Amino acid sequence: MSAGALLTELRRRDIQLQAVGSELRCSAPAGALTPELRQLLREHKSDLLALLSSAHAVTHQQRAIVPLQANGTRTPIFGVPGHNGDVFCYRALARALGDGQPFYGLQPPGLDGEGQPLTRVEDLAAYFADQIRAFRPPGLCVVIAGFCAGGSVAFELAQQLIASGAEVQLLALFGSPHPAYFSRRRQLGRFVVDQVERVVKHARALLGRPPGEWRRYLAEELDERKAKRDDARAAVADPVLARRAKVEDATLRGVRRYEPQAYAGRLALFLPGPEWQRSGVAWRRWHRHAARTEEYFGPQAATGSDMLRDAHASAFADLFRRCAL
Repeated sequence: MSAGALLTELRRRDIQLQAVGSELRCSAPAGALTPELRQLLREHKSDLLALLSSAHAVTHQQRAIVPLQANGTRTPIFGVPGHNGDVFCYRALARALGDGQPFYGLQPPGLDGEGQPLTRVEDLAAYFADQIRAFRPPGLCVVIAGFCAGGSVAFELAQQLIASGAEVQLLALFGSPHPAYFSRRRQLGRFVVDQVERVVKHARALLGRPPGEWRRYLAEELDERKAKRDDARAAVADPVLARRAKVEDATLRGVRRYEPQAYAGRLALFLPGPEWQRSGVAWRRWHRHAARTEEYFGPQAATGSDMLRDAHASAFADLFRRCAL
C-alpha cells in the first residue's frame, strides 16, 4: 500500500493524521487504529511525513478543526465535543445530516501532545474562535454546536464570534448540562446518590437469589471491579489516554468556574429522554441566559451518553433539520 492510499484509508475510517516535527500524531475513534494500521504507519512513516509536511498542507491546516463531513453548501456546523475532547462523538450525527451539510469537529489543545490543555472556558473558546476565523473568510456565518460539558464552551464560543462580527445562525446544545451541574456540591450529591443506588441494586440482586449463590455473585462483582481498576491503571500508562484524561480534568475545571452571560442569539436545546432530564443537570437554567431559547425532545430511550450514537443520531438529525428551517 502506498503512503497516499494509506492516508485515504485512514481518512475513510475517520482517523486524522498530523505531522509534528519528525513524529506522526493520530486522532482516531476508539478501536479504529488496529494493530495492522499501526504497523503500516510505522512502515510508511517517512513517506507520510513528507506528504503531510508539504507546503500546501502546512499552509491550510488548522489544528483544532477536524472535518467530519467537508462537502455541501449549507451553513457549516462547528461542534465542540464533550469534556474528553473526542470530536468523533459527532460522527454519526454528521453522517445522518447527509452530504449537503458541512460538519467540523473542534479538537481542544493537549490531545495531540502539543501544548497543554486550557483550564478556562473563555480561553478555550478564544482558541476555537481564532481557528474558525482562520478557516472561514471574514463575515462568516456558522452554526455552533456543543455536546455535554462542551455546551458551556460552545456557548462562550458563540458569544465571542458574535462580538467579533461573525454571524452565528444557531447555537445548538446537545444534552448539555448547565455549568451549575458541575459544581463540587452537586457532584458530591450525585456521588452519594450513585453509591446508594449501587447498594440498593446489589441488595435486590442478592435477595433475588438463593443464599447459596450469594458467594458467587459477590465474587463476580469483585472481579468486575478489579477489571475496572486494571483498566484505569492501563489508561494511565497509555500516553494517548493519559493526555485525554488531562483534557477531561482541565475542561471540567473550566466549566465548573464558568458563569454564562446573556446571549442575544438563537439557542436550541436538544434533549435526551426523561431519565436524563430528571437527573439534576439543570438544563432549564439555559433559559436564563438566552431569551430566544427553543427545546427539542429526542427519543425517550436516548440518554446523555448515547444520544448522538447510531441508535439515535437520525432522530436528532431530523430535529436539527426542523430547527434549522
